[in-house]
Amino acid sequence: MKGYTIWFTGLSGSGKTTIANRLSEILRSRGINLVLLDGDIVRKTLSKDLGYTKEERDENITRVVHACQLITKNGVLNLACVISPTKKIRDYARSLIKNLIEIYVKCPIEICEKRDAKGYYAKVRSGEMDHFVGINIPYEEPDNPELILNTNKETVEESVNKLLRELENRKII
Repeated sequence: MKGYTIWFTGLSGSGKTTIANRLSEILRSRGINLVLLDGDIVRKTLSKDLGYTKEERDENITRVVHACQLITKNGVLNLACVISPTKKIRDYARSLIKNLIEIYVKCPIEICEKRDAKGYYAKVRSGEMDHFVGINIPYEEPDNPELILNTNKETVEESVNKLLRELENRKII
């Protein structure tokens, strides 16, 4: 198998991890080996020394990019779930990762805030937390992702099936 990185970008609460987890279950059941890099887990392991300033956020994503580059270069499918809020950082990922498929997990911030499974939005609104993408740090929507998943209009299964069709059409799986 040729290595690819499926790069999920979108606001916190948009559904990146939920979709990637379901996709990984399906692909693993088909015998496809893959690596799933979730932004929250990366923060607790690979980037546990970093905070949330702009510089530290950029360093975190840079580390994810380099990990994805190695995984992809070694012929493994990689699912990376990271907010990656700027065009610049996503362009950087594309420049280093030869086979990158960008998936924009699109969802209005009002819906993401209602989902707020991790309580981040509530912490930001109460003043307990700052430096949060979508509230006081801008999120730049991707200009030309390979696929947009509208998670406020699609079920998880509909989004996953849409993504599976895209990967099959591109002969990635």
